[in-house]
Amino acid sequence: MKNDVFVIGVDFGTDSVRALVVNARTGQEAGSAVHYYPRWKQGLYCDAALQQYRQHPLDYLEGLEQSIKAALQQCPAGTAQLVKGISVDTTGSTPVAVDAQGTPLALLPGFEENPNAMFVLWKDHTANEEAALINEVARANGTDYTKYCGGIYSSEWFWAKILHVIRTDAAVREKAVSWVEHCDWIPAVLTGNNQVATLQRGRCAAGHKAMWHAAWEGLPPGSFLQKLDPLLGKYDKMFTDTVVATVPAGAISAEWAARLGIPADTVIGTGAFDAHMGAVGAGIQPYALCRVIGTSTCDILMAPLEEAGHLFVKGICGQVDGSVVPGMLGLEAGQSAYGDVYAWLRRFIMQPLYAIMKDEEEQLAMAESKLLAYLAEQAQQLPLTPNDPLALDWFNGRRTPDANHTVTSAVVGLHLGIDAVQMFRALVEATAFGARSIVERFVKEGVPIHEVLALGGVSKKSGYAMQVLADVLDRPIKIVRSEHACALGAAMFAAVCAGIYPNVTAAQEAMSSGFEHTWHPQPEKVKYYANRYTKFMELGAFTEKFYA
Repeated sequence: MKNDVFVIGVDFGTDSVRALVVNARTGQEAGSAVHYYPRWKQGLYCDAALQQYRQHPLDYLEGLEQSIKAALQQCPAGTAQLVKGISVDTTGSTPVAVDAQGTPLALLPGFEENPNAMFVLWKDHTANEEAALINEVARANGTDYTKYCGGIYSSEWFWAKILHVIRTDAAVREKAVSWVEHCDWIPAVLTGNNQVATLQRGRCAAGHKAMWHAAWEGLPPGSFLQKLDPLLGKYDKMFTDTVVATVPAGAISAEWAARLGIPADTVIGTGAFDAHMGAVGAGIQPYALCRVIGTSTCDILMAPLEEAGHLFVKGICGQVDGSVVPGMLGLEAGQSAYGDVYAWLRRFIMQPLYAIMKDEEEQLAMAESKLLAYLAEQAQQLPLTPNDPLALDWFNGRRTPDANHTVTSAVVGLHLGIDAVQMFRALVEATAFGARSIVERFVKEGVPIHEVLALGGVSKKSGYAMQVLADVLDRPIKIVRSEHACALGAAMFAAVCAGIYPNVTAAQEAMSSGFEHTWHPQPEKVKYYANRYTKFMELGAFTEKFYA
């Protein structure tokens, strides 16, 4: 180990946090560990009927420490002393109200159990009204501050969530000095930064979700925020500058170095969103569409600024200089539900059984763990017929193209002969059709797609879903080998921040895992799915109009 150096990538997901220790010279993954958020697992602070999803900062802090320590315990003796850098990625937009010291309000007396004082998770849609207002005012304004965000602001994003919380909770409104994204807060914690005024703001989160842009010298001006609501007036100067993820946030604090058992000179990188760092971990190149597939999807593209910098791609989640790799235009799209759709069907089938057969919970849990794999095995044996059930993937609204989180799913073609296997197939097809609509939007707006990469849980666990995706897109799908591509991407950024590599490209060349499999479209099925996709789009247009 004499010449070895190690970096740590920390990936905060929806349900858990994963720490990955990587040999920066070889890319070999030396140890990894997952910590599931205990409060989130209990369903605390959430209400699915209201689309309210909140996470307590203690889940993050406990997970940060436990996952890193557990990952290091898996490594050869002496590894911890060779750690040079740590970078983190998180879900987003997942902001929290903080005081002047940058402390989330839920960590202060009197706010411990207040969901509005906690992190507002990416998939929280309680701010639908506020998002609609932002879009209305933006279109009536002289400058459209949503134009670099795809032209439609989403309830999943920064300002809509802030406005909703301060409108509905006077205590939080009075106490909140500022608001901070999860990916910006963790580096501040690790470096001991206790002044929100000096907390570094990442370009990725600010550009994609907070309407930050250099063209208007930072965040939207106070005049625009005042038009939205005078309550936002105090936040017009939250921050002006942003940094890309290759910029260090600083050295680790003495407290955290001791807690983790790593060197005091360990460099902490600036944070970014999971999908963007995951795309780097996947080995993204210009015009490769990187699909990060989990509970939802994020679709990441990057293009040279000189080729795509003049475009305004409509209906996506933003285009930001340097949000993926410095010097490249990063473009984001995605689906609000992917794995969540399959999980819904599993719950739909299993929940009544748990209620009825309370004495057989262990057997039911075993059956539940095998259910989706069984449905996939059976679904791939079904014949394809013109009148198969057809579903929309809008179980959690629509992220892109054209964000609208008030829309809901629909299923047509049901009759008494339809069973769970056929329903599962319809949902797999729906998620693939939603992916195709994103691909077609990019191409229509002048951004070519040269290849499609996939990473994340669904890409690994469901070959059936990936085969259907290849058939629907009529494109090969390359599956990233690493089980932990988002954390690996964070580790690559840590290696750059620590000075081990001069840039992201060099880190990718040394540390990428490559691909384990490619799913190729089956020509005999491509035409069938093309016809089904046309019907999918027609059903979507009808449903959106019907429920308007």
